[in-house]
Amino acid sequence: MNKQLNRIIVKGGVLSPGELKYICESIESLGLKTISFGSRQDILLPEKVDQEKLAQFERLKIIKADETGVENMVSSYVCADIFPSTSWLTGDRYLYILEQFHSKSKLKINITDPKQRLVPMFTGHINFIASAHEDYWYLYVRLPEWKKTQMYPALIYSWDLDKIKTAIENILQEEPETIETIFELVSDAVDTNNRTVDKPLEVPFYPFPYFEGMNKIGMDKYWLGLYWRNNQYDISFLKEMCELCSENKIGKISITPWKSFIVKGIPRESKLVWEKFLGKRGINVRHSMLELNWHLPVANKDALNLKKYLVANFDQNDISTYGLTFGITDYNKTSYYFTSIVVEKNNQPEMIGSFQTRDTYNLLYAKNFDPNTRQYILHVQDVDKVELPGLLMELSQLYFDQLGNEKEIEKEVEVLKETTELEVYQCIDCFTIYDEGYGDSTQNISPETLFNELPESYECALCEAPKTNFKKIVLVK
Repeated sequence: MNKQLNRIIVKGGVLSPGELKYICESIESLGLKTISFGSRQDILLPEKVDQEKLAQFERLKIIKADETGVENMVSSYVCADIFPSTSWLTGDRYLYILEQFHSKSKLKINITDPKQRLVPMFTGHINFIASAHEDYWYLYVRLPEWKKTQMYPALIYSWDLDKIKTAIENILQEEPETIETIFELVSDAVDTNNRTVDKPLEVPFYPFPYFEGMNKIGMDKYWLGLYWRNNQYDISFLKEMCELCSENKIGKISITPWKSFIVKGIPRESKLVWEKFLGKRGINVRHSMLELNWHLPVANKDALNLKKYLVANFDQNDISTYGLTFGITDYNKTSYYFTSIVVEKNNQPEMIGSFQTRDTYNLLYAKNFDPNTRQYILHVQDVDKVELPGLLMELSQLYFDQLGNEKEIEKEVEVLKETTELEVYQCIDCFTIYDEGYGDSTQNISPETLFNELPESYECALCEAPKTNFKKIVLVK
């Protein structure tokens, strides 16, 4: 059973050294010595704290352990400038975009770059994913009661993201069941600067990156990734690190979904100072890849012990897991997976008398070992713990056997490029789309109105060009 913890909201997983230091000092004043990081880039308090004492820190967005309906926003800002990225989506652009979100979010929001691998793209209820068009985003929606993720039929403008998020939250009471319903209700509620989806989302495959240690950025900067295997980060260490960040004019610290954090922009001339700081503290910055890429529920000792057992077996057998990620979960899990391989604990049957039962597990792996396909294949079911190491090694070998296999890559591309053709009419001046299926609510044109049936006085909703300026085109979606 997972323990419910108090959480501190960290919008997009980004905070300044000053903000982190204030959090550490506040939590330290309550008698705590450590903090932890959550899978949604938030901060967790690993010990029980008096709720009245928490209330005194007005600057902190604290979500109490028993409070539901408030979620942290995830972003891939942490990857900007250090991992593969969409050219226009710089670190500064992320910060401007995150700044527009002010209200607490009822839904899980993900804002990500499809070219990075560190931050999951589809684990939110509302998933904004950068397109090739500057300042435009694909939107994939999976509301809490939905079983599948559906793509919104328009690209969203960067400065409309919060507006769209708020509009979707406001219509939840109407229990929309399809993306078409959401599109219609949102379009009625707010004015937006949408753009047509002119090609399907492409998610290139990259091996999972190594995110720890001191690494170079360009010619004269470094980034530092820190990971503590017990996910209990010492507050006194973090405070000193924040002071060092301030001395080096480092503006932001980023939390990853893997219970670690990254500091970007360490000057070359300060590299030795940082290495001495870490060395004096005895900080290990070169954990084995075997143990880095695991996603575990926080404060779950059974899951942590199982991970240690599996990693020890990998190590004894000299197995490589480079590029793979692993998750441990149980039958209570309701959210999407985001690892290559999932170890799922089964629910034990009810006890009869003194009869004892052992835990059993299922093993699943993502199609092509890529969690972004959102398709998981059951490998084995109801196996004992002692069987897991051998089965995981078997899956690891399967991964390396198919890695780079052209046929598998072609199949993956086909999955990501499921297409349909759609005839629409596009303004040749501003490229606004008239889709007969949706009509034009701004001019009281009802859905299913054919373009030929529009009045001759019809004008482009954006630039007011005449109807004659529209040209018939075929979209591939």
